[in-house]
Amino acid sequence: MTNYKEEYQHWLDSPALSEEEWKELNSISGDEKEIESRFFAPLEFGTAGLRGTMKLGLHNMNIHIIRHATQAFANVILEEGMDAAERGIAIAHDCRINSRRFAEEAACVMAANGIRVRLFESLRPTPELSFAVLHYGTAAGLNITASHNPKEYNGYKVYWSDGAQLPPQKAEAIAKQMEAIDVFTGFKTCDYDAAVKSGRIEILGEETDELFMEQVLRMAIDKQAVADVADEFKIVYTPFHGCGYKLVPEVLHRLGIKHLYPVPEQMVIDGSFPTVASPNPENPEGFYLAVDLAKKVGSDLIIGTDPDSDRIGTMVRRGDEYVTITGNQMGILLLDYIIKAKKSTGTMPENAGAVASIVTTGMARAVCEANGVHFEDTFTGFKFMAERIAEWEAAGSYKYIFAFEESYGYMMGDYVRDKDAVTASMMVAEMAAHYHKQGMTLLDAMESLYEKYGWFMEKTVNLVMPGVDGLQKMKALMEELRSQPPKEIEGEEVVRLRDYLDGSIHVAGLGVVGKTPFWGSNVLYFELRDGSSFIIRPSGTEPKIKVYLLIRGGSKAECEERIEKYLHYVEVLKR
Repeated sequence: MTNYKEEYQHWLDSPALSEEEWKELNSISGDEKEIESRFFAPLEFGTAGLRGTMKLGLHNMNIHIIRHATQAFANVILEEGMDAAERGIAIAHDCRINSRRFAEEAACVMAANGIRVRLFESLRPTPELSFAVLHYGTAAGLNITASHNPKEYNGYKVYWSDGAQLPPQKAEAIAKQMEAIDVFTGFKTCDYDAAVKSGRIEILGEETDELFMEQVLRMAIDKQAVADVADEFKIVYTPFHGCGYKLVPEVLHRLGIKHLYPVPEQMVIDGSFPTVASPNPENPEGFYLAVDLAKKVGSDLIIGTDPDSDRIGTMVRRGDEYVTITGNQMGILLLDYIIKAKKSTGTMPENAGAVASIVTTGMARAVCEANGVHFEDTFTGFKFMAERIAEWEAAGSYKYIFAFEESYGYMMGDYVRDKDAVTASMMVAEMAAHYHKQGMTLLDAMESLYEKYGWFMEKTVNLVMPGVDGLQKMKALMEELRSQPPKEIEGEEVVRLRDYLDGSIHVAGLGVVGKTPFWGSNVLYFELRDGSSFIIRPSGTEPKIKVYLLIRGGSKAECEERIEKYLHYVEVLKR
C-alpha cells in the first residue's frame, strides 16, 4: 500500500478533480497532520457501510469515495447474476449536506452498470428504505445517511435483499472490490436526467409512502386507548431537521392523536442542524426547544427522531419538568406493553420471541421469562437481530414480537429489518395513551415495572479517540484488556469473562470453560460477583470505545451507588 504522502499526491495529480477540489487539497500542502488524517488509510467498509466527515480525501466522505464504493457494491450485486441486476437496488437519503447529490451519483453508477435503480424523490426515513427493499424485492438497498452523527458527517449505509444491513461476508466482498478499483478511473457512470428519462432510474414517491404507512398502522394494537384520551392527550414532536418531518406526524394523526405540536424551528429540513449541537435524540440537551413548546401547550409527551428517523428519544412530563426515558427503559416499556396488549387482544402468538443486543439491559430477559416469551441476544446491530429472526422463521421455532437496542432503536413487524422510529413513535404514543387513561405516565409505568421485575440500571460511557493516534489507542486498549484482564474492578471480583472475538468463556480460577453461542466481534464482557457487568467494545461507526455498565441491585439507590462506584474504573480506562 502507498503511504499517505503518495496517496495525497495521487489525488493532487488526478484530472478527475475539479478546480475547486484541487484548491481544497492544495491548501493543506504544508499541513502534514491534516494530510495524514485524510490519506493514511481508506475508510473501512463494514457491515454498516461507510461513515466519515465530508472532506476531500481517501479517509473521508466525498463524491469520489461515493463513486468508488458504489462501483464495488455494483460488482458484488452483479456477481449474483442478471436476475439480481434486474431486481436492482432501492436508494434513499437523509437531510444532510450533499446527501441528495451523493444519492443521485450512486444511482448513476448503478444504472451505468446495468442495475435497475429505484430512487426516492427526496429524503426518506431509513425504515422506509428497508421496507422498499422488501416490498419491491430488490437485490440490495442503499441509504446516504450518517444517522445521528454531527453535521460534518455523512455515510453510506448498505442493505441486502432481506431488508437488513449487509451481512459480514458481503461487506468483506465490497471492501475487496474497493481495494482492486482505482478511486478515479475504476467506475462507470451515466447522465442522471437521461437515466431517469429512459427508466433506468425509477423515482419513488407518495405511493411507496402510503404502502409503508399502511404497514406501520397495522402494528397498532389498541387504537381505542388513543381514542378514549384523544381530546386531552398532547404530544410535542421534533424530527431534528430530518426525515421524520412528514411520515411521523401523518402516522400519529392517523392513529388518532388530535393534539400534536411539531417544533416549528426543527421541522425545517436543514443538514446543518442549526438549532442543535448534535441531532441525536440520546442527548437530552437537544430537546430544549421541544421542552419550551411542551411547557407552553401542556404536553404530556415529547417524541424526537434522529435525522434518518431510525432512532427515537422521548421525554415525559413530571410536574412542571420533562424527564428523559432512556433507550433501555423505553425498550422495556414497549416490550412489556406489547406482551400485555397482545395477550389482552388475543393476538399473542404461542411461540412468541424477543431479541436484544448483548449490551442491552438484562431486564429484557427478566420480562420475557416472567411472561413465557422466548428471549435471545445478539451482537450489537439490527442486522444480527434480523439474522436471528430469519433463522426463527426458517425453522418455524419462534415468532418475534419485538427487537431493540439500548441506543434508542426498536423494531417490530415483518415489513422492516432495521431500527424504525416511525413505527416506534406510533407505538410509544399508543402506549402512553394507554397509561394516560389509567392516570399514569410512562415514568409511573417504568417504576411499577422495576417493582415487579427487579431494579436494573445502565450507563454507557464513550471513550473518544479521534485521528490516526486514536485508532492505535483503541487497538492497544483492547489488546491490553485481553492479555491482562482485570481480576477485580473497584474491589468486586470478576467471576467470568466472555471474549466475543474468539468466543472463549473464562471463569476465575478455572480458565477457559466453554464458548459463547456466537463470536467474531471485538467485544469483552466482564461479569462481576455482585451481578453487575462491564461490556467494552470499539464502535463500528465512530472513533471511540464504548463502555457499557449493566447494573442489577435490590433498589434504585443501590443501583445508583454501584454505577457511581464503577464509573471510577471507566476513568482509569480513559487514561
